[in-house]
This record gives sequence, structure tokens and C-alpha cells, in this order.
Amino acid sequence: MLPGWGLLGLSLRMSAPTDLLLFAYLLRLPDRGLDLESAALLLCEPEYPGLDIPGFIAKLDVMGELARIRLEADRRCGPAAADRVLPILRLLYGELGFQGNVADYYDPRNSFLNEVIDRRTGNPISLAIVLMAVCRRAHVETFGISFPGHFLVGARRRDGSLAVVDPFDGRMVRWPELRALYESATGDPSDIDERCLAPAAQRQILVRMLNNLRAIYEVRGDQRRLRFVLERMSVLSPSEEVKSRLNALVADEAIAPRVSVN
Repeated sequence: MLPGWGLLGLSLRMSAPTDLLLFAYLLRLPDRGLDLESAALLLCEPEYPGLDIPGFIAKLDVMGELARIRLEADRRCGPAAADRVLPILRLLYGELGFQGNVADYYDPRNSFLNEVIDRRTGNPISLAIVLMAVCRRAHVETFGISFPGHFLVGARRRDGSLAVVDPFDGRMVRWPELRALYESATGDPSDIDERCLAPAAQRQILVRMLNNLRAIYEVRGDQRRLRFVLERMSVLSPSEEVKSRLNALVADEAIAPRVSVN
């Protein structure tokens, strides 16, 4: 919590529900040691009280074991992560039927990892978390890329160059497509800023998930759920903007919607 938040900060600390306290406790770990899947599932707790978080972690474990078996059986697969991710994409998006939710892109369930695992549909960032979780369990190194307008997943080729996966439809993205995506999101016709392709920190990923939910609830005028989101943002990435929006909710003031980042 930010110093100097006064009565609002004190109220959050005194009345924080168990799931928010657990979330704050989990975030005390350094970023490298942060359990991204557990943290993402804790974000679901306000909407799904009593959520069986170990049960959903176990489902990811099963998919990870399936991926490991597929990789052992695929003798054509090279040693590089970019090669080894391909059988995993075929498993998740082919055999298991994961896919982006084209029919209702802004359904809040697309941001809740438990729903994404069960319904096998979601938005780019939630599907990226599933993909990275399965890859990690299968000993394939991947990382999130907080690309403008569309979250991506990266893996290294044998020569060290970057291969990019679109987790929304489970396919490799060619450079011209990536360039077009960048221009569409930023309006910048010049080359892609290399910083946009850097590995995303775990906390960056969680902030982006929360920003998506925040945009949805602001547009819908759902102040109760919006408060859940802002309280978690105050723990994860405290800022004056989050503070002012929480204060506005407490004062029952209107909040202008922000654009989703996906």
C-alpha cells in the first residue's frame, strides 16, 4: 500500500478479505519466484468464493505432463524452445481445443484463469498464461511479451533469435504480421520498438490482466467488481491514479472508462 493513503489505506488493511491478504502475501516474493498461475487464480477469488486453486493447478499439471509425453514421443522436434513449443501448440489448440473467444472478446470470464481452463477459451493474456504454464511443466522455456494491444508469447530459436506465438489462436507470428499488429496498436509506421518485445515480468502480466478487467467493469458501471480490481491493483502496482479511482468509488463518483489493453 502506498504511504500516505490515509483512511482509505487503513480501511483496506483492516477490512481486507482473506483472498486479498493471500494475494499481498504472495506478491512479497521477488518477481522471479512469483507463482504466476496461483496469483492469477487468486484474482478470480472475489468472483468465485472458495475457488479450488490447487485443483486448477492440478489441471495445469496434467496438461503439462501430456505435453512432456508428446515431446518425448516427437523425435522430429529440435532442441530449441521455438521448436519444442510447436507440439505443445498442437496439443493445446488442436487436441484440447483451446481458442480465443472471438464470439465475446470482452466477456470478463476471458480474464479469469479458472474459466479459461474449464471453458478452454479466453483472451490473449489468459491463454498465454495457460500456454506458458504448460510449457514450463514440460521444460520448455517461454516468456510473456507485453506487446501493444495484444499479449504474445516468446521462445528462442537455436540461433538465439526470437520466435513469437500468438496465444489467441496458437500459431507462430511472422515478422510482417507482427509489424502490422504494432502499427495497428500504436499508429507508428516505423520499426517495432525493441522494448515491446522484451520478456514481461510476472507483475506486469498480472497488472495487464487487472487492467483488462478494470476497463470492462468501468464500461459496464459495475462499481462493486471494479472495487475488487482496484484494491488488487493497489497491492500489485500502487499509483496515484489507482488511489484517486478508489477514492472516487468510495465517494460514489462517476469514473471515466479506460481502454482495455488485452
